[in-house]
Amino acid sequence: MLTVCALYHFTRFDDPSALRGPLLDLCTAQGVKGSLLLAREGINGTIAGTRQGIDAVLAHVRGLPGCGDLEWKESYAASMPFGRMKVKLKREIVTMGVPDVDPKAKVGHYVDAHDWNALISAPDVAVIDTRNDYEYAIGTFEGAVDPGTHSFTEFPKWWEENRDRFHNKRIAMFCTGGIRCEKSTNFLLSQGIDEVFHLKGGILKYLEVVPQEDSLWKGECFVFDQRVSVGHGLVPGTNESCGACRRAVSVDDRKHPDYEKGVCCPQCKSEYSEADRARFRERQKQMDLAAKRGQAHLGAEV
Repeated sequence: MLTVCALYHFTRFDDPSALRGPLLDLCTAQGVKGSLLLAREGINGTIAGTRQGIDAVLAHVRGLPGCGDLEWKESYAASMPFGRMKVKLKREIVTMGVPDVDPKAKVGHYVDAHDWNALISAPDVAVIDTRNDYEYAIGTFEGAVDPGTHSFTEFPKWWEENRDRFHNKRIAMFCTGGIRCEKSTNFLLSQGIDEVFHLKGGILKYLEVVPQEDSLWKGECFVFDQRVSVGHGLVPGTNESCGACRRAVSVDDRKHPDYEKGVCCPQCKSEYSEADRARFRERQKQMDLAAKRGQAHLGAEV
């Protein structure tokens, strides 16, 4: 069983490029795979590996400037959910595109997973899902508002156009692991919204510690690796990833006439040309051949 570790931390890195090489070398030496982003504002990503490998990488990250109090979330996978290890340099570790947003200055009120149900059940609280539309589609909290965004950079514009809907409401926001809410709550505070709350540790922490019988979560939680989604207890979900559009495809989707493994799904059948689908079929053929040889094929990486 492999450990999957999701982490982020906002801190000041004066020279992120100097951190990249040693971090990548360590991950490679330990057999750890996944994706980590480095920027001047900190580090973000998800990695997977053996317990020993993950512990070695976490020890290294905690030794980076300002990362001594790093927090992370763990789940498990029966097989490696990533095809390779990537450490990338970015302008932001989660891209919102608003220059003045600074989670290190101030964020909303953290709400423990065990206290979340009571908050979002209050009549004066509006619950906003800060994730993207394809994430919302496979699971969310009861009564949550879907901004319908395709990327996090669209959230500020959506808020400006919809803020009147939430007059005299307290705002509770959530995302997968918590990082998007660090920025979205700081943004709302800058917009004059005083009572802003967010789920500490995100959906992953909630699904880990809140029993299913007490849960207000409906569906599964989209994750950015080959597991595609997880459910209560962070067990792998029932969704798979479309080989073309990378959206999650459910059991019912995979029975639909417009579904072809690795080629298209009911959501994207009209989005690609026949030439595109021919390329996707060839890629899927090569992936199937690699699987028969007992080898991984990078085309399978999400």
